[in-house]
Amino acid sequence: MNPAPDPAASDAIFWRRLFAVAGLALLVLLLYRILQPLLAPLAWALFLAFLLQPWQRRLSGWLRGRTSIAALALTFATLLLFVGPLTALAIAFARQATQLADLLRDGLARLRGDGLARLTDHPALANLLDWLDRHLTVSTVEVQAWLLDGGKRLLEQLAEFGGTAVLGAVGTVVSFTAMLFMLFFLIRDGEQIARSALRLVPLAPVRRAEIARHLGEVTRGIVGGTLLTAAIQGALLGAAFAAIGLPAPVVFGALGGLLSIVPLAGTALVWVPAALVLLAQGRYVTAAVMTGIGILVSTIDNFIKPMLISGRVVVPELAVFIGVIGGLTAFGMVGMFLGPVVIALALTLLAFVEEPQARPE
Repeated sequence: MNPAPDPAASDAIFWRRLFAVAGLALLVLLLYRILQPLLAPLAWALFLAFLLQPWQRRLSGWLRGRTSIAALALTFATLLLFVGPLTALAIAFARQATQLADLLRDGLARLRGDGLARLTDHPALANLLDWLDRHLTVSTVEVQAWLLDGGKRLLEQLAEFGGTAVLGAVGTVVSFTAMLFMLFFLIRDGEQIARSALRLVPLAPVRRAEIARHLGEVTRGIVGGTLLTAAIQGALLGAAFAAIGLPAPVVFGALGGLLSIVPLAGTALVWVPAALVLLAQGRYVTAAVMTGIGILVSTIDNFIKPMLISGRVVVPELAVFIGVIGGLTAFGMVGMFLGPVVIALALTLLAFVEEPQARPE
């Protein structure tokens, strides 16, 4: 016969557990407050260190195990080849977006004058404007003014975002230095840190290894496939805008790269309006050239992406789209890379949870 439980001992156990949980919650809160100013630089450092781990292993082998020298060399290479060009691109984006907003502001001012009369000189536009006047409850002038005003405000926000996207991810000189400092240690000690973190996952060692391997393949598939393809498409579209003489090639190239992950439409959301503008201006040959380049850019991913993701896990396009847009909104520029990886990790964990249930008994 078991002795009756001691109420005093039960109360003591309850209060000890409650104190432990409260202390753990307080510790997590304090840890978050400490890390909060460095979350974006830490995200950049984690992402870059993960991508650079294969190079760290190779370089350490060439340097006969000198891991610190290899990590230092990769940190400086990242600064010169990645962070620097990305920062310059963000500055150019902000400058051109501001100039484009000024052009829209001037266009809005002209539209409020005699701009509509000039638009009706084009037969196709005249028919379209006549149809809008007959079928809409508002005047065509009001609709076009709303569109121009909305576009101007959007571009002003894009200019502000472009100026802070990369620099805002690292913030001040102090946090930028902290990012490089963290990157060095994560490159050097990343594998050891990853092994220690994986041991905390409450799964069998084989399952932990499978998750780590799958997540690595997914991350490199996203970066090497979808995002690198989007960067190539955006660069080609921006170069086409610059060659044709259209304004803000960096802005529209960046938008084209971002929109290239949108299913079905993709970069056509950028080059089709550009071709229509050229057509309305009477530049028929240039409009045809823009259309041809746009079709080429829109279809080139069918050839580039299979080569880049050959042998890697293919991530659903919808997951990449949601991850890029949501991550960009939540974390800035680094969210473009971090968002799809987080969603891919969630999908991976769900797949591993469902897998044992799908097996026959």
